[in-house]
Formats: sequence, structure tokens, C-alpha cells
Amino acid sequence: MRRIASSFSTLMRRLALDAFTTGLMVMVLLASLLPASGQAAVVLGKVTTVAIGLLFFLHGAKLSREALVAGLTHWRLHLLVLACTFVMFPLLGLAIEPLALMLLTPELTMGILFLCVLPSTVQSSIAFTAMARGNVAAAVCSATASNFLGIFLTPVLVGAMVVQGTQAAGGSGLAQIWKIVEQLLLPFLAGQLLRPWIGAFIDRHKPVLRYVDQGSILLVVYMAFSESVNEGLWQHISGTALLVLIGISCLMLAIALGLAAWTSRRLGFSKEDEITIVFCGSKKSLASGVPMAKVLFAPSALGMIILPLMLFHQIQLMVCAVLAQRWARRAAAQQAGAQAAANLSR
Repeated sequence: MRRIASSFSTLMRRLALDAFTTGLMVMVLLASLLPASGQAAVVLGKVTTVAIGLLFFLHGAKLSREALVAGLTHWRLHLLVLACTFVMFPLLGLAIEPLALMLLTPELTMGILFLCVLPSTVQSSIAFTAMARGNVAAAVCSATASNFLGIFLTPVLVGAMVVQGTQAAGGSGLAQIWKIVEQLLLPFLAGQLLRPWIGAFIDRHKPVLRYVDQGSILLVVYMAFSESVNEGLWQHISGTALLVLIGISCLMLAIALGLAAWTSRRLGFSKEDEITIVFCGSKKSLASGVPMAKVLFAPSALGMIILPLMLFHQIQLMVCAVLAQRWARRAAAQQAGAQAAANLSR
């Protein structure tokens, strides 16, 4: 009973909303009550484009090449993480699509498919891997490779899985990839190239620059929901639809976590590597997904398309936090047991 009470207490603490999640909710509420329109929307749209470029510039500048080199040799792990992210999840989305179309609008279903083709998170994947005592160097490499490849793979997969039509931002697949390269990849590479000169400054001010990251995402969310509210967003989403979205998100996450863990064990990975595969292979990036959605989809559809991602983001954080703490306690207990055995053998 004590163990159950402790687990329940941990879950309740994790359900408490952090500042960023609260900010997302505030932006949705603000856009619902005071949506940007007219000249203000035009100006904010340009500011948002600049903010997204700055966001990916900082991602590039913060990336440590030493940490990447440390994990590059673990190629089997990286291939499995990429397969989970860009093969397993898209197939899962296609399997769930018929059910989603029966219960949700086409735009929300499109949002679920878009969620499935996004890269993994970087910061939270590494943080949870470290908390659970997994292979941190491999997590850095895998999560970063996922985000870098996602710049190219996500628009290709969107073109293959999502029905093109009025919801697309316009242009061919190559044009969409070029938009991704221009707005996301080039700033990212610029940050990487300038890291030898600005890296020390970036590392010293990471806590402050995190607010720049989060502020950029909040601005994109506000603009996305403003446009969608102007198009009648809340007339098309009911409380039942939100519950269905939450249920589908929980189902997808449970399947992804289970398959990642089962596959890593079948392939003979160590427990530390299994932890890395589970966290890096089951998560989806809000930081990359929101800017990509802005490039790939029409503004009027953005609100509905990123809503599934926002819900999945919060669910994955809560569930993975509980898993990371559970693995950390198990590792600590095993270490204590090994130490006690060593002391007895002396």
C-alpha cells in the first residue's frame, strides 16, 4: 500500500503544469479571446518568422560536437531510434487514421498524422535518459540526429501521408523542403558554424536563452490559433473530440513505449541502451513540430493541426517522468545491493 501511495503521489506531482505548459494554455486562451487580425497579424507573422530562425540558430549554437562524437559509434542504437521515430510512428499513424476519421475532423486527423512524422525531442529525451541512468552520450547523438534528419524527412513523409489540398501551404514537395531548409536548417547550420566563437556565451546563458526558445514557440502557437479562431476553430472542436484526442495520444504513446522496450531487449541491448531507445524513440518534438507546421500547412489549419501535438507533448512528459524516476530507483537499489554484496565478500 505504501508503494502504491508513493507512486500515486509522484503521478500527482507530475500532473502539475509547468510554466511552459501554462504558457501554452494562456496563448490558446488569448488567441481565443483576442485573435490577431489585419495589420497586426501581418506584423506578428513577420516577427514569428524571425523568431523561428532565431530558435533554430540557438539550437545549432548550443549543440556540443564533443558530445556527438562520444555517441556516434553506437550506430545500431541510433538506427533503432530513427526507425522508431520515422518508421514505427508513421505506420502507427496510418493504422489509427481510419478510427480517427470516424471520431474526429479531417484537420485533427491530419494533426495526428503530422505528429507521427515529427522528430524526437532533444532536451527532454536527454534529461530523462540522464535521470534514469541511461546512455546519455548516445541519447545526445540520437536525439540530435533525429532533429537534423527530421528537417528533410518530415516534409517528405507529410507529402506521402497527408492528403494534399487546401490545408497545404502551397507549392511542390521540393518547394516545401526548400522552405524548411531556408527557415530552419540554414539558421541551425549558422549556429553550429559560429559555436567556436559564441558557444561559451551560449553555455553560460542557457537558462536565459531557454526563455527565447519557449517564447518563440509561444508566439507561433498564438499566431496559429489566432488564424484558426478567425476561421471558426472552436465551432468545430467539442469536448468529446478533446477526450478522443487524449485517448488516441495515450494509446500511441503506450504502443511506442512498449515496442521500443521490447525491440531493444530482443536485439540484446543493455539496460542503459534500452532506456535511451525508449526515451528517444517514443517522444515527439513540440519545438520542431510547431515551426515545421507553420511552413508546411496553411495558416487557417494550423490551430487544429498542432493541437494533437500539444496534447501529446504534455502526456509524454508526464509519463516519461514517472518512468525515469522508476528506473532511477531501480538502478539505485541494484547499486546498493551490489555494494552490500561486495562488503559481505570481504
